[in-house]
Amino acid sequence: MTRHPGLLIFALWAAGLGAAAQFGKISVIFQDLAQIYGGTTRTAFMVSIVGFVGLIFGTTSGIAVRRLGLRRVMLAALALGAVISAVQALILPYPLMMASRVLEGVSHLVIVVVAPAVIAQAASARYQGFAMTLWSTFFSLCYAVLALVGPPVANSYGPSGLFLAHSAYMIVIFLMLYVLMPDILPEPGQGSGPRALLHAHAEIYASPRIAAPATGFFFYTILYVAILTLLPPLMGSGRALVATAMPLVSIAVSLTLGVALLRRLSAVRLVQAGFAFAMVGGLCMGLGWSLDVLRFGGALLLAAALGIVQGASFASIPQLNASEGDRILSSGAVAQLGNLGTSTGTPLLALMISLFGPSGVATFAVPLCLGGIAVHAWQARRRRMG
Repeated sequence: MTRHPGLLIFALWAAGLGAAAQFGKISVIFQDLAQIYGGTTRTAFMVSIVGFVGLIFGTTSGIAVRRLGLRRVMLAALALGAVISAVQALILPYPLMMASRVLEGVSHLVIVVVAPAVIAQAASARYQGFAMTLWSTFFSLCYAVLALVGPPVANSYGPSGLFLAHSAYMIVIFLMLYVLMPDILPEPGQGSGPRALLHAHAEIYASPRIAAPATGFFFYTILYVAILTLLPPLMGSGRALVATAMPLVSIAVSLTLGVALLRRLSAVRLVQAGFAFAMVGGLCMGLGWSLDVLRFGGALLLAAALGIVQGASFASIPQLNASEGDRILSSGAVAQLGNLGTSTGTPLLALMISLFGPSGVATFAVPLCLGGIAVHAWQARRRRMG
């Protein structure tokens, strides 16, 4: 596929960091932008609208990029992302800023659909598990880095400085992939009308191979973002420690234990095991909230287990789908259901906490973990039955 697969994989992962920063660059200077744009509600919508694009068009994007060619659409997405960030540095009026965020959602969606499919193709069988697990860290790692560097940049140069830095980063990644990413011929389409698109959607979600990674990932995204957002404030004096430790533990376990286990277990089995241990972490918090060791230990176990789920979910895409076209469709479904999960999880957990207090964390987590295990068991049964 390329003479430098390691460099290509690194560049695609770096593109994922840039895509995650399309969310993160707003989040880390949220209060500054709230002052500019007249309140937290308007600014919150500025963050979430990028994800709505993926929620609506995630699977459609997988269909489209197969027909247009992967290299072409990836480079176009990076160029679009760079231009939009540069324009946003002008601190546009709110309606124009929101319009730019919709376009940025298109850029984001293309990157997160194309990159994992090309990574899976570029990696050798021996390193495919590591490569897909590395890809899975892009969102958490980007937020951790931006939390460190974003506020100082914004304090020194204003929000415009952060937007321009992101634009420059996207240009660098564009140049890297312009050199490294090979031409990949588009696949012939089967029609592009509404009826054809609906038929293609139905085929994707009816397939126990194409849809399986996304249906399991849906339960992960409901849980992970909500837990990272709402669990730390419940931890009292340990809030800062938990808020910092949980994403770092998740990344570290995913890249170490998760990669090692992928050599011994199938990705689907590992996803199920991760959900099982996450359920144990949730139960530790629910049953032993008054004990520091169970409260903090349960939180870290939950984060570690979800790190396993995260990496194995992406590794399941190439394991279950042999062709690059099916991997792209599977990645599109992951983007779509992933955005649905991140959009719904936090309000659901907030409701559980308001009804049951801290024990609402277990009430929220345990059924979702069981759901993740069950949906993969169901999809596996469908695959065995042919």
